[in-house]
Amino acid sequence: MNVVPLNMNANCDTTCDPVLRAGNTNCAGCGMSIGLQWFSEVFRDSKPILAIPACCGIVTAGAFPTSAYSVPIAATTFASAAAVATGLRSVALMNTEENVTVCWAGDGGTYDIGLATLSAAAERNEDIIYICYDNEIYGNTGGQRSSATPEGVVTSTTTSGKSERKKDIMAIMAAHHIPYAATLSVAHREDFIRKLEIAKKTKGFRFLLMLSPCPTGWKSEPEDGVDLIRYAVRCGLFPLYEVYDGDRYRINVERDQTSIEEYITRQRRYTKGSILAEELTQLIDARWQKLKRIVRAFPADDNKV
Repeated sequence: MNVVPLNMNANCDTTCDPVLRAGNTNCAGCGMSIGLQWFSEVFRDSKPILAIPACCGIVTAGAFPTSAYSVPIAATTFASAAAVATGLRSVALMNTEENVTVCWAGDGGTYDIGLATLSAAAERNEDIIYICYDNEIYGNTGGQRSSATPEGVVTSTTTSGKSERKKDIMAIMAAHHIPYAATLSVAHREDFIRKLEIAKKTKGFRFLLMLSPCPTGWKSEPEDGVDLIRYAVRCGLFPLYEVYDGDRYRINVERDQTSIEEYITRQRRYTKGSILAEELTQLIDARWQKLKRIVRAFPADDNKV
């Protein structure tokens, strides 16, 4: 790790270090690292302040007084990232500072332990950006099951495969009628950057969900991460779409005829026989039919976004 003194007054501009510096301790193939680099490209001139709960993202920082991050970071408890970000934003406003306040959290601190403060901040429409890098497990503590873990996946606490479906966090956030919510893919750079730009210029609470490959937890090869996300989008397992104000939807990438097997067979976390490819395909079909019905009923008007 780069041994760099932590500077709580750091102001990031177009010539400074990226938000995540080289030499950090992230695993090879970590989707979070890609997401942070692209986040840096969009927000490095916005003086971002990050609130990061207990997750791989805060371990990345390293031991005080050094940091792998080039911007101020608040390390929060698992449950309080959105609440801490709310306080940081309030302080910035009182000091007439133009910092952008961002939560950078894993799925455990979003879907589960942090859901109460996330919901509260969204209901209040706090002026913060919440980005969840979803690797579908508690990756930092041994790969336990979370409510973001898909059905049929083996974790250290679901050794026979999880039997429940993954929680639909996007539907939950849309129900809060926040100004903007969107899904992000590290295999679709232009779409990823465009959505970050929209979040940057939008006021109020913004929620971004990134499916983040985790070779350690997914039992996959580090070099396969981006391809895995591409397969997840193409087969329809992870739809790329946007929701404006909770009631206007837009699909960004249509699914094609890619088989779900292209996704599950390149990982060793799916149980053999418990969830068949045919069953997953049926589930994907049902979810897409529902999403299509919503988009037809509540389309996003280009003149209003």
